[in-house]
Amino acid sequence: MKNKLLLFALFFTCYHCTLHAQKDSLHWMQLFNGKDLTGWDLKFTGYNLNDNLNNTVTVSDGIMKISYDNYTNFTNQFGHIYYKTPYSYYRLIVEYRFVGEQIKGGPSWDVRNSGVMLHSQSAQSVGKNQEFPVSLECQLLGGLGKGQRTTANLCTPGTYVEMNNQVNMQHCINSTSKTYDGDQWVTVEMQVFGDSLVRHLIDGQIVLEYRHPKIGETGDDVKRYLDEDFVKKMNTALKEGYIALQAESAPVQFRKVVLLDLAPYKNDAAALTKALAIPAP
Repeated sequence: MKNKLLLFALFFTCYHCTLHAQKDSLHWMQLFNGKDLTGWDLKFTGYNLNDNLNNTVTVSDGIMKISYDNYTNFTNQFGHIYYKTPYSYYRLIVEYRFVGEQIKGGPSWDVRNSGVMLHSQSAQSVGKNQEFPVSLECQLLGGLGKGQRTTANLCTPGTYVEMNNQVNMQHCINSTSKTYDGDQWVTVEMQVFGDSLVRHLIDGQIVLEYRHPKIGETGDDVKRYLDEDFVKKMNTALKEGYIALQAESAPVQFRKVVLLDLAPYKNDAAALTKALAIPAP
């Protein structure tokens, strides 16, 4: 009996030592290695998975570059670059900038427009002619040299959220950020807590937050964004998914895409608070 108690005590001690070791090993993961597209899948509207249309996405000088130099015209070949692993609770930091001019044929609303898709469907599940994945988009906008144009906004292809304790079906919702003109680098952070809360931050300040994301659309947008499988999932909570970067007619560059996985700490308030306080790399 004493031996059994001793073994139990040793197991209990080792378990807690392992648990504490995990909580003390918080570290940022480099999703983009700065060398190539290892770990990422490409999907352009009308083309097969990993067909890098016109060599739109390249990597050089430690930067992922979205370029339309090899295009003569843009005809809604919207592209997304998906990271291979789905996540649920995490902090994601992306550094981006807009460069050059929009390709001829790009929609007027797409000038200096890109985004980071959160809780996205997988690249493999996106239909060949599908324009946007079912997801939550942290919309990235560049200033146009006049007037206000916020960034880190929210767009909701195939989804909707709650804000101020009310369902909000609006497709795009502006943040409270300032405008970033020119070709300057901008850093945005997204804090994602499953299907409970999502925050967009710039310079450590929350510029937008929303809760309880779900799959769903209304009117003509049902057919535009949801296939038959997703229609059956209408009003289902969006708890996890993939991360994707957008290529939608505006030349844009990314030089940092880092993630801190919060899933191991979601039920430990003290550990979660510690994880949220870790400085960005």
